Amino acid sequence: MSERWISQRLHGIDASGIRKVFDLAANMAMPVNLSIGQPHFDTPEPVKEAICQAVRDGKNAYSQSQGIPSLIETIQADVDAQYRHDDRKVFISSGTSGALMLSLMTLVDPGDEVIVYDPYFVMYKHLTTAAGGKCVLIDTYPDFRIDVDRVRDAITDRTKVILFNSPSNPTGRVASESEIRDLADLAVEKDVALISDEIYRSFVYDSDEFVSPASFNDQTIVIDGFSKSHSMTGLRMGWCHGPEHVVQQMIKLQQFTFVCAPHPVQWGGLVAWEQDVSPFVAEYREKRDYVRDRLGERFEFHGADGAFYCFLPTPWGTGTEFVKRAIENELLVIPGNVFSEQDTHFRISYAAEQEVLEQGTEILLRIAEEGP
Repeated sequence: MSERWISQRLHGIDASGIRKVFDLAANMAMPVNLSIGQPHFDTPEPVKEAICQAVRDGKNAYSQSQGIPSLIETIQADVDAQYRHDDRKVFISSGTSGALMLSLMTLVDPGDEVIVYDPYFVMYKHLTTAAGGKCVLIDTYPDFRIDVDRVRDAITDRTKVILFNSPSNPTGRVASESEIRDLADLAVEKDVALISDEIYRSFVYDSDEFVSPASFNDQTIVIDGFSKSHSMTGLRMGWCHGPEHVVQQMIKLQQFTFVCAPHPVQWGGLVAWEQDVSPFVAEYREKRDYVRDRLGERFEFHGADGAFYCFLPTPWGTGTEFVKRAIENELLVIPGNVFSEQDTHFRISYAAEQEVLEQGTEILLRIAEEGP
């Protein structure tokens, strides 16, 4: 096979960070796994049954590209009640990753700039590259707070998009209402598209309620889904809402790429919409508290206000060196340079059984004390 067959956009995407972690972990017989970015509980039984029934009922062909009408209408009613925007339309996507890809391909031309906060969800940088754009990274260390003046300074005549994620993967940070309002206002002022990735919106622990930039900027493109809140990561069920002229272009692109979200799973989404996930949220709040209490005297905590992650500075060495030692001790965590231009932190997921959390935190405390 000739190397010249591979496109330049793919040469610009480096998967080596995550691959290196799992190469190191390949020989682990019984790993203590705090790396997985998905819930540890199963999909609710009523949702599974609805999907199975849809398959039995023959709902296995293509749906409309924008999704089945009943699911669109259900989510649209909620969105309309919350935001009261005349021009905000919903469509069903093949997961939030699918919606992210569609939104960036719709908005970004080659050479356009996309502002992303560092640390960032690993997909943002690579999907921007795939769309032909350039990531402009805004450093948020050490506390992962948004400084809107730094965003203002980063905007140029090539800036097309600001990518925003709260609660955040990997930091667990929940942005304050004032930070969100200022960012939303800046996007309006500068005529820059604002994409809000809200996949973790159910998991907010220390605030009264989730706040979306769409509350302050009616042009915000919101991406959401069932993957994290309902443990449906492999079922690829998301949704997006935003200005109709943008959404219609995204649906057009979905027609010629993903075609539609999985049809039987959309019927499961109708049932998922009615499920109460508050017990899962309460359980993860308790797990967050346990990890923070257990590790707090030895590790410096910032963020961890939501989602199910802690992004911790290493007590010695680089993130890669510390994670290598953790893996040697049968603990699987992710080095921070997978999510960042810096190699100073590591990410743990507390979406795990309590016994696993106890084992994992014990290993972390031990290798922190041992030193390099």
